[in-house]
This record gives sequence, C-alpha cells and structure tokens, in this order.
Amino acid sequence: MSVDVLTFGLNHVSAPVSVRERVSFPLELVKPALAALRSAFGSGVREAAILSTCNRTEIYCAADPGVAPELPAWLAEFNRLETGLLAPHLYQYQKNDAVRHAFRVASGLDSMVLGEPQILGQMKDAVRTAEQAGTLGTLLHQLFQRTFSVAKEVRSQTAIGAHSVSMAAAAVRLTERVLGDLSCSNVLFIGAGEMIELCATHFAAVRPRQIAVANRTLERAETLAAQFDARTLKLSALPDHLAEFDVVVSCTASSLPILGLGMVERAARARRHRPMVMVDLAVPRDIEPEAGRLADVYLYTVDDLGRMVQSGTDARRAAVVQAEAIIEARVRHFMHWLSNREIVPAIIDYQQSADALRLAELDRARRLLARGDDPEAVLELLAHSLTHKYMHGPLAALNRSEGAERDQLLALLPRLLPESGARRR
Repeated sequence: MSVDVLTFGLNHVSAPVSVRERVSFPLELVKPALAALRSAFGSGVREAAILSTCNRTEIYCAADPGVAPELPAWLAEFNRLETGLLAPHLYQYQKNDAVRHAFRVASGLDSMVLGEPQILGQMKDAVRTAEQAGTLGTLLHQLFQRTFSVAKEVRSQTAIGAHSVSMAAAAVRLTERVLGDLSCSNVLFIGAGEMIELCATHFAAVRPRQIAVANRTLERAETLAAQFDARTLKLSALPDHLAEFDVVVSCTASSLPILGLGMVERAARARRHRPMVMVDLAVPRDIEPEAGRLADVYLYTVDDLGRMVQSGTDARRAAVVQAEAIIEARVRHFMHWLSNREIVPAIIDYQQSADALRLAELDRARRLLARGDDPEAVLELLAHSLTHKYMHGPLAALNRSEGAERDQLLALLPRLLPESGARRR
C-alpha cells in the first residue's frame, strides 16, 4: 500500500469564525480524536497529527491516498456536523502540495498576521501531542523536523517578521478607536493563557486606570495579575462586576460561551450608555455574538482583528518572495527523501541477495583451502566467480534488450559498475 503526505482542514481564509469554532479541538480532545481517526481508517491512515488554533484546524496524515476523499466526512461526523456545512470551507493537499503547506504555515506565510511566530510553537505542541498519542511515525516526524528547520531558515534569512502588527496590538488600536485615551478605562482580561498575557502586556503599556484578570483557576489568574499590578476575579463573580469594565478581552479554552447575551445586556444597562469594547479572541467564541447587536457594545472577534492586521504588511511583501523560494527548495529536498524512502525495500533485497552470493562463494573458497588447494588459485577462482555472478544480471538484461531499451541500458551500465582502483586513484 502506497503512503502519501495528506493535509486537510480549514483556516481564517477559507472559513469564518462561526464555522472554525465548530471544528476546533480543545487540547483534551486531540488525543481521543487522533485515536478515533486511526480507528476509523485502520491502516489507511498510518500516522496523524492535529493542529488546532483560533485561526485553523488542520489534520496532517501519512496515509493511503485512496482515503483522502473520505477524510472531510470523518471530520464532520466527529464534530457532529453535516458534511455539506464544511465542504465549501475545506482544503486538501497531497504530496508536495501538503509539504509546501506545512512549510508555509510554520513560516508564518499562511497566518492572519504575516510572519507571526506563535504558530511555530503551536505546531510543535501538535507534534508533541501526536507523539504522546502514538500517532507520529517516521514520515511525519521527518516532515515536521524539516518544517521547523525551514521556519527557522525563513525567519533568520528574510524580514518576514519585521514590523509585524500583532493581534494584541490590533486589540489596543481597535479599542482606542472607540474609547480614545485608555488612561481612564478599566480593563478586564478573561483567561490566563499566552494570548491574554500578550494582550495584557500591550494594554498595560497604555496605562489604563485598572486591570483585572478573571480565570477558572484563581491561582493562574493571580500569577498573571502580579505582573501588571492587577486585581483578580472568579469567573462566578463576572455577572456582578462586568458593568465596571470599559474593555473586556477574553480568550479561554471553554467549549461554551462564558459571557451570554443576558449577562452583557444587564451590564450595558447598568453602564447607562457608556460604551463597552469587547474583544473575543477565543475559538470557540467566549462571548455570544448577539451581544454585538446591543447599543453601546462594540464586539470584535479574532476575524475583525485579522482584517486590521492585514493592513500595513506591504513592507514585508518583498520578504515573502524570498521565503517562498527557500520553501520551494526545501520541498524538493523532502520529496527527494520521500522517493528514496520508497525504494529502500528494493535496495535491502538487492543487498541481501548480494550478501548471500558473497557468503556462498566465501564458503566454497574456505572448503577449497581446507582440502589443501593452492591459496593463490583459490583467490583467483573467488574473484573470477564473484565478478561473473555480479555481472551476469546486467549483461543478460543487455543481451535480451533491443532498440530504445538497449540504448537506455547501455547508458546506465557504466553508472551501475563500480570504479576500478586505478580510476579512483
């Protein structure tokens, strides 16, 4: 059974957040999903890894190419969705296209923020999880190791990450468009992960009046709050305190909304028409989208921020050309490795046959020496016999051939024969 590199999924370009959140894999679900994928396709999927972020859900496989058409249906079924809902948003890549896609993703060329570095860490986490789940084999291990190497090469040899406008910076800019100077604003962060820490760092730089952190685990909230001289809240306390905040930034791993329409509506009413900016960076979303329809509530999703960071990337466009050239060269190298890997069984068989021939002739020579034959004559016979048997196959094929096949064999013959000692010298 042949094995190809296959990739399928959706991202911020192919699908809106309302679709992406429905196929997002929280960390605790990745290993069960990998097990279910292997179980569904058996030997058809030899290896697999799942990359799931707020901007993309992608599955990388070393698989029988024949299973490719069935993979989208599995993704829909696993997430209890109609296949037709996902079909318009999915992309699929095979062989060198799949390899190229992995290299582009890791290098930040396929990101909402061109050249952003976070995706590389997320890919490494995905590989680590696949390894722990036992679904990472030789092929995907080699693919991802080369992927990380390419990403490092692109980042060190091009300006792809220069002048990058991060999602966190975009969140501050969008907030300032609505509220103006933030020095009199109270800011609430819900969650305590890497994205919230980045956002808190950017908001703290504009010196808001107060910062608060709410998280399911209070200990993690306190650790983050200590960096910014912030107060902490329990998630259960949000209904009583939400109205105090002019800015709410949320990014958790919750599978259900944390801030429902009713809670936001009550907070907006208590604020008496003072505007509230809400930035929802989570996928699935933390804030019910209907909250954005309320007067004086300005709700932004990760896609809204993405549209903002797309501007101002002209300075890095020239670096994209250079990065693509590096990636193309590395794709060729990987495909060469992959094609060589496919002929390994034939090479092993050939080596084993040659070794068996050597051992048989050596055994005969030892028997001749044991009965007292002249050593010089035995060595001569051994050399002659080995030479004759090694050359028999190529010469027999040449004698049986004719026309174009004979011309091809004649051209190959010098390359198949070992160089003599004299020629090497």
